[in-house]
Amino acid sequence: MNLLYNLYIIVYVKILQYRGTRLRNGGKMSTENEFEKNGKMERILGMYTTLMNGGSLYKAQEAEKYGVSARSIQRDIEEIRNFLSFNVANTGVINTVEYDRTRDSYHLVQAAHMKFTNSEILAICKILLDSRAFTKKEMDSMLQRLVDCCVKPENHKMVKELIQNEQFYYVPPQHNTVFIDTMWKIGEAIQKCRYIEIEYQKMKGQEVVKRKLKPVSILFSEFYFYMTAFIDDADEVREHFDVMNDSFPTIYRIDRIKKLKILREQFHIPYKDRFEEGEFRKRVQFMYGGKLQRVKFRYKGDSIEAVKDRLPTAEVIRHDEDGYVVTAEVFGKGIGMWLRSQGEMVEVMEI
Repeated sequence: MNLLYNLYIIVYVKILQYRGTRLRNGGKMSTENEFEKNGKMERILGMYTTLMNGGSLYKAQEAEKYGVSARSIQRDIEEIRNFLSFNVANTGVINTVEYDRTRDSYHLVQAAHMKFTNSEILAICKILLDSRAFTKKEMDSMLQRLVDCCVKPENHKMVKELIQNEQFYYVPPQHNTVFIDTMWKIGEAIQKCRYIEIEYQKMKGQEVVKRKLKPVSILFSEFYFYMTAFIDDADEVREHFDVMNDSFPTIYRIDRIKKLKILREQFHIPYKDRFEEGEFRKRVQFMYGGKLQRVKFRYKGDSIEAVKDRLPTAEVIRHDEDGYVVTAEVFGKGIGMWLRSQGEMVEVMEI
C-alpha cells in the first residue's frame, strides 16, 4: 500500500473517533475540543509522514513544534505503533517504531515482509505443480488459495494465466490418496516424541504389516512424502532388515500408511544421538533403505554441477581428459539405480 492510502486510513480512523466523541456528548462539542482533535490529527499525520520518509522523531523537538507536552507526543507515537500493527494485513509488511537510545530519537524499522512477491508466488506454484504430490482436487485448492491470499488483486489474472495450462493438464500421483492429515499427525508425534503404530502396505505386493515406530522426520522426494522412523522391536529389525547396527532410520511412504495411531508412550533419544535430518537428506537417494556407504566413480558427462546437485556429498578428487573422478557418501541402495541410469556417462569404480 502507498503512503497516501496509509494517510487516508489514519484520517478516517481519527474522524470516526471524532464522531464517536460527539455522539457521547449528545452531538455537541466545543470549538476548543474540535481544535484540539484537529491539531492531534495534524500532529500524528506529520509525525507519521516523517517516519515513512525515513526521518527520525525527537520528542522534545516535536513537543516544541506542536506546542504540546512530551507526554502527548509519546501518546501519539503509541497511536502510530498501534496503527502499524493494525495495518499489517493490508500492507503485508511489519513496520515498527523503535527508540534509539544513542540518538534519543524514534525511527521506523521494517521488521519483515509478510507477503510473497508476485514472482515468488509464481515460482512456488510452478514447484507445487511439478511435485505432482497431491490429488487434482487438493492441488487446485492449494493453488487457488495461494493466488487469492498472497497475490495483489490486480495481478490475480496474470498469475492464473501463467499456470493455467500446466494446472489443466496436471497428472496426479497414481495412489490418488489424501494423506495430508496423516502427515500432520506424524509431525505432531515427532514434536512430542511419541511412539506411533502404523499399518503399512509394503511396496511389493499387497501385504500390510504392523509396526511400532519412533518417528523422527518427514521428507519429500520425487512425487512422494516419506516418514523416517526407528523400529522399536529389535527382533523385527533383526529378521527383516540389514541395518541393525546402523544409526539411520527406516523409510516409509506416507501415502502407503493405511492406519495410524499416536501412542501416549514417549521415547527419548539422547542429544548426542539425535537424528540430523539435513545430514541424512544429503546422503539418501531415491528413498531406498540400506547402509551408509562411500562410492567412487568416473563421470564423463558435460555438467559436473548436475552430479553435485544430485549428490550433495560428492567431491571431485581428480579431473582429466577422461572426465571427473568423484567420491560421495550415500545412504541406501538407490545410488546404484542412479549410477546405472547414467549409462555411458558414468563408470563405477567402487561401490
